[in-house]
Amino acid sequence: MASWVSLLPFLFCQLIVQAQEEGSNIPILEFTSETSINNVVQDPQTGRIYLGAVNTIFQLGPSLRLEARAETGPKEDARTCTPPPAACQDTKLMPNLNKLLLVHPSNGSLVVCGSRYRGICSLLNLTNIEQQLYYSDSKGERTYVASIEDNVNVVGVMSTYKKDGQAFNVFLVGKGYGSLDSTKLISTRILQDYREWVVFESIIEASTVQTTPFVPKYLHDFRHAFKDNGFVYFLFSRTLDGTDNKNFTFISRLCEDDHHYYSHTELQLNCGPNNRYNKAQAAFVASPGKELARVMHESGMYGESALCMYPLNSINERLVDIISACYSDSGKISGFPAVDIPYSSKTEEFCTSKIAVSASFCGADFLPSPLASKPKYALKESALLTKSGHLTAVAVVVENEHTIAFLGNNQGEVFKVELSSDLLLCFTLIFYLKRWRVWGNKLISDCVTLFSNIFFDLSNSHLYITTEKKVPVQTCLQKKDCQSCVELRDPYCGWCVLEGRCTRRSDCRRAEEKNGWLWSPRQQCVKIVSFSPPNLSCKKTQKVQPCFSSHSLLFTLSLCSLHLFPSLQCSATLTCTPHKHGAKCPQFENPDPVLIPVGYKTRISFEGINLDRYQKITLIKERPPILKSMQRKWGKYVKCLWLVPPTPPPPPFILVTLYNCSVGREDCSLCKNADPKYSCVWCAKQKACVYEKLCNTQHGSEHPDNIECPDPQITDIIPLYGPLRGGISITIRGSNLGIHKEDIKNITVVGEPCIHQPEKYSVSTSVVCEIGPVGHLRQYWGQVEVVVKGGKRGTSSMNFTYRDPIPETVTPAKGPKAGGTLITISGRFLDTGRFPPSIIVTHTRDFFFCVQSISGGRNIVVTGSGFNLIQTAVMKVQGDNFTAIEVSGRGFSKAMTAKEAQAFVGDVSCVVNTLQDDKLFLDPPPIPPRARSRRHRRDTRPEMLDLMIKFGKGEWVVGSVQYENKNDSSLYIIIPAVIVPMLLIIAISVYCYRRKSQQAEREYEKVKHQLENLEESVRDRCKKEFTDLMIEMEDHTNDLSEGRIPFLDYKTYTDRVFFLPSKDGANDVMITGKLDIPEARRATVTQALNQFSNLLNSKTFLINFIRTLERSHDFNARAKVYFASLLTVALHGKLEYYTDIMRTLLLELMEEYVHSKNPKLMLRRSETVVERMLCNWMSICLYQFLKDSAGEPLYKLFRAIKHQIEKGPVDARVKKAKYTLNDTGLLGDDVEYSVLTLQVLVHGEGPDVTPVKVLNCDTISQVKEKIIEQVYRNLPYSLRPKVDSVTLEWRPGSTGQILSDLDLTSQKEGRWRRINTLAHYNVRDNATLVLSRVLHTHQNYDQNQENHEERNALLEDDKVFHLVRPADELDEIKSKRGSIKDKSMTKAITEIYLTRLLSVKGTLQQFVDDFFRSVLCSGAVVPPAVKYFFDFLDEQALKHNNVDEETIHIWKTNSLPLRFWVNILKNPHFIFDVHVSEVVDASLSVIAQTFMDACTKSEHKLSRDSPSNKLLYAKEISTYKKMVDDYYKGIRQMVPVSDQDMNTHLAEVSRSHTDKLNTQVALHQLYQYASKYYDGIIASLDEDPAAQSKQLTLRLQQIAAALENKVTDL
Repeated sequence: MASWVSLLPFLFCQLIVQAQEEGSNIPILEFTSETSINNVVQDPQTGRIYLGAVNTIFQLGPSLRLEARAETGPKEDARTCTPPPAACQDTKLMPNLNKLLLVHPSNGSLVVCGSRYRGICSLLNLTNIEQQLYYSDSKGERTYVASIEDNVNVVGVMSTYKKDGQAFNVFLVGKGYGSLDSTKLISTRILQDYREWVVFESIIEASTVQTTPFVPKYLHDFRHAFKDNGFVYFLFSRTLDGTDNKNFTFISRLCEDDHHYYSHTELQLNCGPNNRYNKAQAAFVASPGKELARVMHESGMYGESALCMYPLNSINERLVDIISACYSDSGKISGFPAVDIPYSSKTEEFCTSKIAVSASFCGADFLPSPLASKPKYALKESALLTKSGHLTAVAVVVENEHTIAFLGNNQGEVFKVELSSDLLLCFTLIFYLKRWRVWGNKLISDCVTLFSNIFFDLSNSHLYITTEKKVPVQTCLQKKDCQSCVELRDPYCGWCVLEGRCTRRSDCRRAEEKNGWLWSPRQQCVKIVSFSPPNLSCKKTQKVQPCFSSHSLLFTLSLCSLHLFPSLQCSATLTCTPHKHGAKCPQFENPDPVLIPVGYKTRISFEGINLDRYQKITLIKERPPILKSMQRKWGKYVKCLWLVPPTPPPPPFILVTLYNCSVGREDCSLCKNADPKYSCVWCAKQKACVYEKLCNTQHGSEHPDNIECPDPQITDIIPLYGPLRGGISITIRGSNLGIHKEDIKNITVVGEPCIHQPEKYSVSTSVVCEIGPVGHLRQYWGQVEVVVKGGKRGTSSMNFTYRDPIPETVTPAKGPKAGGTLITISGRFLDTGRFPPSIIVTHTRDFFFCVQSISGGRNIVVTGSGFNLIQTAVMKVQGDNFTAIEVSGRGFSKAMTAKEAQAFVGDVSCVVNTLQDDKLFLDPPPIPPRARSRRHRRDTRPEMLDLMIKFGKGEWVVGSVQYENKNDSSLYIIIPAVIVPMLLIIAISVYCYRRKSQQAEREYEKVKHQLENLEESVRDRCKKEFTDLMIEMEDHTNDLSEGRIPFLDYKTYTDRVFFLPSKDGANDVMITGKLDIPEARRATVTQALNQFSNLLNSKTFLINFIRTLERSHDFNARAKVYFASLLTVALHGKLEYYTDIMRTLLLELMEEYVHSKNPKLMLRRSETVVERMLCNWMSICLYQFLKDSAGEPLYKLFRAIKHQIEKGPVDARVKKAKYTLNDTGLLGDDVEYSVLTLQVLVHGEGPDVTPVKVLNCDTISQVKEKIIEQVYRNLPYSLRPKVDSVTLEWRPGSTGQILSDLDLTSQKEGRWRRINTLAHYNVRDNATLVLSRVLHTHQNYDQNQENHEERNALLEDDKVFHLVRPADELDEIKSKRGSIKDKSMTKAITEIYLTRLLSVKGTLQQFVDDFFRSVLCSGAVVPPAVKYFFDFLDEQALKHNNVDEETIHIWKTNSLPLRFWVNILKNPHFIFDVHVSEVVDASLSVIAQTFMDACTKSEHKLSRDSPSNKLLYAKEISTYKKMVDDYYKGIRQMVPVSDQDMNTHLAEVSRSHTDKLNTQVALHQLYQYASKYYDGIIASLDEDPAAQSKQLTLRLQQIAAALENKVTDL
């Protein structure tokens, strides 16, 4: 026993697992393979074991029972054979060693790679490895994964790879070098086909660790691979420099999302004195509780092995030190070289960069890689444990917060070692090393790897060992008393006090209670002697003092009863009533268990008091009472055996639940679907679902949990017949039809596929699918087959038949056209289909009409033909509008008959219709008659006609009759006169509309056809341009990673965003940081500015300050923007306070717009201080998002535009280009040019030349720009030499010629001079040019010479042009010459030139889309500020009734895309250290306008008069609009960002960057506004009671006196 260091004491003991020591009663489960086992893996979900042996893959259950096997060899192969093997010669049967075995649980597959056919892999079904999911030997070398060499080790680890917004499952492979293998040490293999990628293809090409010729001599031997916290680690050994054969252990790390392996860094690991144990053999990764995991090392010298410990965070820290040393400190640590470049023969200095790196830095293509530590800076650890013999395997587990290692050796022994430490880490790497020794010129290994793999089962209760043994990790139950239990000093074993047995902590039910489970390194047991007090009231809880034999301690016992689970179904009761026995009644609590299976005797424990007074405890199930058995312990505990479920009675009962597994679970699948808490299993022997302990399994047979369900059985098919056209659902009933709807893999009906309908699936019992149409089948009847997960199939015993119904007769054969007839159809197979056949006849029912007098009572006879077709006739009698006259009286029938009676209305007789004794019915004349008397005829009022009854000679006037005045003729005239013109107008309108629509449609089709032809004509050009761009952009890929992208630092970024647009631009005092303050007053001014800063931190003062300024008429928009930016810098140290001020002002602004203005206009322009404050706030909060996410696609877009523009001619004078997105910046002439490659030599910087591509039409300044960009591409723009500071010399022969834009050789065309180009100087391809810095001694001379030439040019009134003269000047010249042909040259840009816009747009489309996706993807990282502010807008919108969704959309657009993203998109130099030329800016403006259009809700109607820029992206706008809508919706659905979280984020930004800003300058500039509006601010403060109480006026006056050096009376 010894200490390693004072802070890391360790203790270990050895337990040799041998049968004679542990006893023979521990079952050892075995599985024997006929061939050597190469690899073993375990499925973490099911616990299945997969063995990769020679020629065979085995699938075992957790109990090592064989479930399936797949033969992998021997195969006909040859060492030099390239698959497929059929094309190879001299093949022979060769064994197939398993090289790699990986579990891919997400899609249920097993990755298997062997040594045959150049190491090709396959995918097997995890559930049944006999089913091969994928294999192909025809995909070529890109899919060769493993090695054909027997002694080359291969390791792998599952991972993910992200591309195009998608995540792909991949696995990373580490492989040593074989003589016929590829030199890919590390590769990433995809597990699915995607575009040009195929399964198992190596999707990353990284020359640094893949294709170097130096790999073979390094003798890589990979042993383990794992991933942690975003990194992938490989453990291997290799030689240091390839000059000797001595191996050393290394661990390498690379970022999981590093798509180029730029982050690959190797760290040497030394174990023991002088690295005595130097070669890695195995590894194990663990997460210890309070102990560290260990690293196993092994040595061949002196027959020893060693145990070393390497914490993973120590490895990471040392790796970061190595990376930082190379990229920041010239490769040195403490002044000594610490970094090496492995696999490289370069000797020059390589660590020349000066960049800051973080712990998660993932390298870049312009940085040297891979890196490795020099031996001096290896991570060294002492050997914690040494053993004679050879340790060959390790497994680590945490038990009871102790870390335990199980070590296997080549002598058939397993050691259990407790590793204790005072150091607590989250993750630690465990492995061991082996010593190699050199005998002569050969490397000799002493290792016999009998135990190549040791690992645990899922419960960590047993070890799996590759020597065919599964052994228990502890033997606690053999110890029968406390003393012998604790003497083991085994962290697995402790004394369970309340159960009186030696158990694992997890097996002791009350182990979490204090002193419930005893484990003592001092071998002490605790015995309870007595309690104080000895008893308590059941309603009182207090501390009880137990007295122990060795020491005393306090703990609390709760002795009051609890009524548990009132809804459960069991109880135990005593015959005791509270009102009779009072506090002496028994009380029960804590029954254990509460779930009891029917049919199994279960011991129930419960606690209680007052139980010693009663001799009988009954178990009740309604009636009668049933007593099974009872065991009573004095005073405290009662234990019963019971089986019966009673109904719940009131207290003092205890309640438990009885259940029966077989109820409702008639088959295996239903049984496995049961809740795990019931422990129901399918017992194959009993063929029933039973409680797991009721299933009698024979010794050695598989546990019921691991038994797979039988094949599905189909008992019924509904319906049995279906139509040939399909389209109906079929219900398949049976058993074991899967547990989940996803388990149904395939359904066929008569051999034809049937589409599964998952929403109608019932677990195990019912599957519904829809049949499709069938063509010509050999037979139309057959069985139904269902395939479930695991390949199990169920076939029906009955047949399903495809047939169509055949109708034969219809009764009746005829019927009326109006419908309504019920018909009967007879025929064959009318029961085809899902439901009984039914015929639905839709019909209407017409009526027979006749006219009858209103009095009714008449018989009506209707005659005609075809009435026999009517099955049910209904007659409706409808009276007409004719009115009958009724005359009442008496004795009419006695005096006369109807024929004798006469009646007159006026002078016209009417028909006597009916005569009764008391009534007479008359039919009045249809036409109004005239009056009988002259008086009536002279009366102009409506005529009242006399009604006279005449019988014989008697006449009686019985009343008067009046006709309504109806002008029927006028209606007949008016109605047609109105209707006919209306119909005519409608017809004409419809005709005109249709004609116009057809014309518009023809116009549209014509324009569409023209556009399609136009696109077709430039498609080839687009494709060619895009291909060229992609190829040439590969030269710039080093600019596209974070380390290479020239991001500006935070201060420069904020200076440019806030102050570069100001009137002084880059000379603004906020950017220069220079204040003209006399030295004598500097201290006073600094103190006063600090006081002014404190005053600004008063919300009352600041709000009054801002309001006063905004009320001033001369405080214009530019001043508001500048003031808000100053305020942002001044308050940057308290961004939380700044945000609060912004919220307050925004609420005021919102109230103003919602109630008095148009709400949609809010935040559109920076018309107020708060709107600019919001813009600055977004800029601050999104800086990190720009660097981490959106910056890269934006930089790619900028570089792509710049590169595409520079591929063609660019007029240096008119700033127009051949390739652009902006029609106003399009070069409207065809300029002849050719591409030249210049060999550029930089004077004074060595003999190396740099090839630079230019155009022969480029001006000399343009050539200089391209040369500077290529030569100094590793420097940001601000550090590069400027064009005016360099000269370019061409040396065609022995003498050189200085090239310049204008000199004495410049061509003249009248008063015009053309700027010199390379073509002017006749510079040829591959010409050598020298770039030199302008020396100060010669600068004045050169400038004088140029000024002299310039003066001469001005005297001659020369004008300068490059490629195209300005149009107005050209028109003037041509008009003087009078040439119509020349004048035609000056016309507007023709369509042929506009096609270039489409070409450039198509070439850049991918970069535009990538940028839009990076900005508008809510599925990725969304800055918290965006979510926070959008929620603020949503919250405020709910408080106002007149704010709709469109208004909210506009607010969000105005606050983020319009206010921030458009600004950054149009000004990339705000975030990058780059130069944006005018031609590049013109194209960026088009994309920015497209971005703005995508964010608006209004639809853009396009026409021929629309700008070309609008038409250019017209098709993509709808897609972008949907992206914006989805982005806003996605943010709304995100988890809200609380005020506390936002303030924490803002505080971190303040802490990180405030000290870099010119805060004092901002305060000084802010005071200038306070001074200018001093009187207004004082007046505003005097009117504010809150300001008066804080004496803000006095404080401002004191600050003014100090800053303006005034003497006041204050």
